[in-house]
Amino acid sequence: MPENRGRCRSLGSSGSNVQTLTFSDATARLGCGDGGIGLSKMDIEPSRTPMTLQFTKYHGLGNDFILIDNRHQADPVLSQEQAIAWCDRNFGIGADGVIFALPGQNGADYTMRIFNSDGSEPEMCGNGIRCLAKFLAELEGADRGAVALPHTYKIHTLGGLIAPQLQADGQVKVDMGEPILLAGQIPTTLAAATDKVVNQPVVVADQSWQVTCVSMGNPHCITFVEDVATIPLAELGPQFEHQSVFPKRINTEFIQVVRPDYLKMRVWERGAGITLACGTGACASLVAGVLNGKCDRHATVELPGGSLEIQWATDNRVLMTGPAQKVFTGRWATDS
Repeated sequence: MPENRGRCRSLGSSGSNVQTLTFSDATARLGCGDGGIGLSKMDIEPSRTPMTLQFTKYHGLGNDFILIDNRHQADPVLSQEQAIAWCDRNFGIGADGVIFALPGQNGADYTMRIFNSDGSEPEMCGNGIRCLAKFLAELEGADRGAVALPHTYKIHTLGGLIAPQLQADGQVKVDMGEPILLAGQIPTTLAAATDKVVNQPVVVADQSWQVTCVSMGNPHCITFVEDVATIPLAELGPQFEHQSVFPKRINTEFIQVVRPDYLKMRVWERGAGITLACGTGACASLVAGVLNGKCDRHATVELPGGSLEIQWATDNRVLMTGPAQKVFTGRWATDS
């Protein structure tokens, strides 16, 4: 039988568990894990000279991404429809989004673009850019040898220029830039375009919520609650995201202030739903906490996937420090 071959390499403790799957992109999907590869309900079709793309899976506190080396051209090698298929956790690789490492522009070293699991394109992603920095160091290491640490990249994003720094302890520190606080630039219609949105009411699910809105290159709506564990996030998240006062939709963070230097956060991400972490959301939440007099300018933000260190410095720039972890590499064979 003619074959298309898909390979997934698991980077476990041995680092050598390489498994190969024969499949047709039209009828089979790839799954990799400790139990090996599982296939069900598929028919193998004749091969049609597939195009094979290599990818690497990373996560930042459980917020997981498929990374693709796209440095050879300025446009992503996948369409948004293909990204949806790749991100599918049952029939694809599984991820919150696909990140493309593209050539730099406007003086940047590289350009970052990302397609969410629903095919939408956000301006930028905080956990994603930490993963991208680690991925770029891996690519450059393969090309030119190990990258000396600390090392800073200048990354062009749709949300502006972002500068992640790889540190010697394995963490990634990111200068996220200045928060955007004016309603018209976030954007939201909760206030006049030139006003801030701080502790303003909005009705969602027949309930009034006091919210503060911040953009970190992408829009966020933050509300403070007594206990984040009690929030029905799957119910409330999509209603916040699609509330008409947010013309470009919204990421929503529910924040519990444990103490001024320690926050707990749960997040509904625009275009991805419930995720284990959101870097820009952690930054926006600390800014919102400071604006409401609820937290210090430097605090730990605990998310379901782990913790980030966030600082709103006196020069008005927000700094985020956290991990990024490589999970596995693989190849995807597609008929187009």
